[in-house]
Amino acid sequence: MNITAITETNREKVKLFFQSHWGSPEMVLSTGIYDCSALDGFIAWNKEGEMIGLITYILRDTECEIISLDSIEEGRGVGTKLLQTVERTAKQAPCDQVKIITTNDNLLALKFYQKRGYCLAELLKDAVKEARKIKPEIPFLGNDGIPIRDEVVLIKNLLTTKVNER
Repeated sequence: MNITAITETNREKVKLFFQSHWGSPEMVLSTGIYDCSALDGFIAWNKEGEMIGLITYILRDTECEIISLDSIEEGRGVGTKLLQTVERTAKQAPCDQVKIITTNDNLLALKFYQKRGYCLAELLKDAVKEARKIKPEIPFLGNDGIPIRDEVVLIKNLLTTKVNER
């Protein structure tokens, strides 16, 4: 697996990735509306040169917010490597913490982030109802038939947590 930064030369592939997997590169969160294809981030490529993962983020003062994380090959360390790459970038910025927002139905993401040192920090009740006013195609039912209603904020403190340097 090879990890590279998103650049102007691969940005069109990033846009196509979001259109293919999410229907659009637009992400609506309580922190804002983002065109994920225009954000900073990293791509994971397999040996054949195919995109197998993608992460985007924003740096704000001393905080890094991960906007999206996708892995095509789950359980093979793609998401972990991308996350570690952003954490190292954030620490060098320098940021004190990394924040991620996911929805209440995304139990796999909640498990994934907590296993990697992220702590539940905030529950934003009915945040997705507000997001649907901007992006009505957000589904009402998510993973395992769980209604998508709330946003869950997870935070990893970089000052007290050793970031994997590999």
